[in-house]
Amino acid sequence: MSAAREHFSSKIGFILAAAGSAVGIGNLVGFPVNAAKNGGGAFLLVYALFVFLVCLPVMIAEMALGRKTEKEPVGAYKSLSGGSKLWSVAGLFGVLTPFMIAVFYMVLTVWIFAYIALTVTGNLDYLASPAGFGEIINSPYIFLAMAGVAAIVNFILVAGVKDGIEKAAKTLMPTLFVMLVLMVIFVLTLDNAMAGLKFFIIPDFSKITPTVINGALSQAFFSLSLGMGILITYGSYINRQTNIANSAKLVAITDTAVAFTAGLMILPAVFSFDPAIDTSTLSDSSVSLIFTFLPKIFLALQASIGYIGASVVATFFFVLVFFAAITSLVSILEVPVSYLVTEKKHSRKKALFILLITAGLLTIFATVSFGMVSFFTEFTSYAGGTRSFFDVVYDIFYDTILPLNGFLLCIFVSYRWKKAKLSEELSIGSESYKGSWVEKYINFSLSTFIPAIILVVFINTVAQKFFAVSLFGL
Repeated sequence: MSAAREHFSSKIGFILAAAGSAVGIGNLVGFPVNAAKNGGGAFLLVYALFVFLVCLPVMIAEMALGRKTEKEPVGAYKSLSGGSKLWSVAGLFGVLTPFMIAVFYMVLTVWIFAYIALTVTGNLDYLASPAGFGEIINSPYIFLAMAGVAAIVNFILVAGVKDGIEKAAKTLMPTLFVMLVLMVIFVLTLDNAMAGLKFFIIPDFSKITPTVINGALSQAFFSLSLGMGILITYGSYINRQTNIANSAKLVAITDTAVAFTAGLMILPAVFSFDPAIDTSTLSDSSVSLIFTFLPKIFLALQASIGYIGASVVATFFFVLVFFAAITSLVSILEVPVSYLVTEKKHSRKKALFILLITAGLLTIFATVSFGMVSFFTEFTSYAGGTRSFFDVVYDIFYDTILPLNGFLLCIFVSYRWKKAKLSEELSIGSESYKGSWVEKYINFSLSTFIPAIILVVFINTVAQKFFAVSLFGL
C-alpha cells in the first residue's frame, strides 16, 4: 500500500510555495531589463495583460489537474487519459523538463553562492574586474560552492512537503520580500535614480512591436513556472477545500508584484551608475547583468558609502537573488522527486539520491562547459554558432519545451479530460464558480486562442533558436 499523499498545511503555505517557484532570477533581473529594452511602462501593461488573460487560466488548469489526481505530471496524464501512451509521453515531458532545467538553474545558483562568499570576504573589486567572472566560473573552488548548494536543497527536500518545502517558503519568501523592499528604498536614494524610475514606469508605446509582444508573453509564461510540471505537482499537495482560482490569482499577483518591485531596484541603480546609458545596449542575458554589470555598480558605490559599505550592499543583493534561486530550485526538483516517489515507489531519500547522481553529473557537465573542458564548451553548433552543453540544455528545455508543454496541457484539459470535468474540479472549494464569467472565460480561452498563441510562441522559438529565423521577420 502506498503512503498517504502529503499536503500543504495551509493556504498561505501553498501560495508562498507556489510563488517561490515562480519568483526567481528571471523576475529579479530578466524582467526589469526586458521592460527597459521594450518600452518601459508599455511592456509592463502588455506583460500584465498576458499574465491574467493567458497565463492565469493555464496556471489554474495545472493546479486542478494536480489536485484531481494527487499526482505529478506523468501520473496525472496517465490517470485522466485511461493510461494512453501518447499522453503518458506528454507527462514524461512534464517531468523531464524540470529535471533538465534544474541542471542549468543549479549552475546559476552555484555562481550566486560563490559571489556571496567573495563579497563577504572583501573581494568586490575582483568581482567587478573584467577577468573576475570568467576566472570564478572556471575555478576548481566552484565545485565546493556546488556541494554547498546541493546540501541546502537536499536539506529542504528531504524534509518533505509540509516540513521542508512549506517551511522554507514561509521563511524565505517573506524575507525575500523585505530584503527587496529595503534594496529599493536604498537604491532610490542614489543620485539620478529618479531618471531610471521614470524610464521604467512611463510607457513608450512606440516600442511595442510583434517581437516585443512575443517577448512579453514568453516572459510571463516562464515567470509563472508554467509548463514545468511544478504547478501540477504542487496542486497535488493542496486539499479539497482550497479555492484554486483564487489561490492561482494570488500567486500571479505576488509574482508580478515582485517582478515590478525588482524593476524599481534594477533600473534606478543602472541609471545612477550611468545617467546617459542607452538601455537598448543592456544585455538580454540575466547572467551578464548579474555577474558582470551589477558588481561594477556596487563597486561604484564606494565613492559615497566606502568599500565596506559597497560590499555590504552587494552581499545583500546576492543573498536576495540566492533566496529567490533556492525557492525556484527546490520547486523545480520536487517534480522529478514526486515522480520517483509516486510512480516508481521510491522513498523520498532514495529519490533524492538518484537525482543527486543523475542531475548532479549533468550539472558538472554544464559547469565545465565554459572553458574547463573543450568537449562540453564546444558541444555542438546550430543557428550559425557554436553552442556549449549549458547552451543546449537552456535552449531546448527552458526556451523551447516549456511552451510545448503548455500547449499540450491546454489540449489535454479541453479535449481529453473535458471542460465540464475541469469546471467540476474547480467548483470544489468555490461554490460560486459554476456559471460564473470566470468559468466561461477559462473554458473558452483554454480551448481556443490560448493554445493557438502558445503554439505560435513555440514555433517562433524553434525558428529563432535553431534556425536564426523569426516568424515576425524582425
